[in-house]
Amino acid sequence: MQFTDEQFKKDSEQLIDFIYKSPSPYHVVNNIAAVLNENGFIRLSEGKAWKINPSGRYYVIRGGSSIIAFNMPKAESYKGYNITASHSDSPSFKIKENPEITTDKHYISLNVEKYGGMIMSTWLDRPLSVAGYAVAIGRSGIKEYLVNADKDLLVIPNLAIHMNRSVNDNTSLNPQKDMLPLFGDINAKDNFDEYIKSCIQSEDKDKESVADESLTTELFLYNREKGRIWGCNDEYISAPRLDDIQCAYSSLMAYIKALGEISDDYDKVNVCCVFNNEEVGSTTMQGADSTFLSDVLERISIAYGLDREKYMMAIASSYMVSADNAHAVHPNHTDKADLTNRPYMNEGIVIKFNGNQKYTTDSVSYAIFKDICDKRNVPYQTYANRSDIAGGSTLGNISNSHVSVNTVDIGLAQLAMHWILRQPAVTSVLIGASKPEQVQDALEMVQQAPLTDADIQEIEQILKAN
Repeated sequence: MQFTDEQFKKDSEQLIDFIYKSPSPYHVVNNIAAVLNENGFIRLSEGKAWKINPSGRYYVIRGGSSIIAFNMPKAESYKGYNITASHSDSPSFKIKENPEITTDKHYISLNVEKYGGMIMSTWLDRPLSVAGYAVAIGRSGIKEYLVNADKDLLVIPNLAIHMNRSVNDNTSLNPQKDMLPLFGDINAKDNFDEYIKSCIQSEDKDKESVADESLTTELFLYNREKGRIWGCNDEYISAPRLDDIQCAYSSLMAYIKALGEISDDYDKVNVCCVFNNEEVGSTTMQGADSTFLSDVLERISIAYGLDREKYMMAIASSYMVSADNAHAVHPNHTDKADLTNRPYMNEGIVIKFNGNQKYTTDSVSYAIFKDICDKRNVPYQTYANRSDIAGGSTLGNISNSHVSVNTVDIGLAQLAMHWILRQPAVTSVLIGASKPEQVQDALEMVQQAPLTDADIQEIEQILKAN
């Protein structure tokens, strides 16, 4: 199989568009469901009986932020499941209940807490927005909504270097003190809930009915900057939330493509899973450490008339690809990589290993995946942590504690994982002006042509020299 540079660029642009339209796990799942609907899938409810037919296409959503899609073979029986698993969430800051904080009778900030492991400093001094889920409680019952402010709404201001001379000396940041986003001046007091109500995304246009109802929310900060293709030969991409929406999107596209390649004698159920809460341990009702996958697989077998023994036989004949990005060798810190397992960007799928089973790849699952890649001429490479550096974990080993199948952990090589993405258009977020002329000068600068990469490099060289 050969791919052209044009194909790679087109695929990358489509990925960037998908990420941009998916500012929260809830939006990821909603956008995946839209793709499934376009391809003839039917949504099933966990609270109702399932009727499943040969060649049928179905999906289930749990908690609004995890989704499992599956399609049945043409035969009236099957012998196993072929599964992909990825996750919908990325490190962020979650907005707490009763979030407004008044400071010095002049500022309104929001109370937030860390969600997952992020590089906190990369969130400072850049425009942020809010997205997630809201539940309205009113006379007509409980209604669920997507929320996306979709504007430059917040900034987490850094402390000026004049007040913190050690800012460049590995200064630690306190998430409760240093990372509170600024919502507005004192005139913004008591306006956050009303603002969120105005941002509710609803197909039935019932925002007016929400105005008088109380809300409970699952809201997260996000960077609104759209991803980009860059490098001398357009060989790299950068985007917020690349880990793990990149794998979720890739798995979905591969899954959809496979629908047109199913033969009459194919005897497996293809399953595409996207779980939430991987970044915080997966121990939720919609996480990989829940019964979501096992519940869906067992209900498929029940609807298809398999007894318990045949279901267990199907599980034993199944295979899972756990997809979550991997660390590429860093150009400035090559010593952080393993001595012999050193993946690089654009050199193939990364197969991940860990002696403590944080990645679940073993010799059998590795051999199966290698064989698949070899037959399709797909390049691959291997990753392992340095023995003296603890690494992360992912979905495979967690999911296997509930559904034990041969599983390989893979990903795409990535640098700077869990950062928010630089915003080059922003040269000054907050302006301290003591004269009207200074404000006018700043406004005139905004109207100037944007800085080129060469301009930015020249500025950075000057700063380093001084």
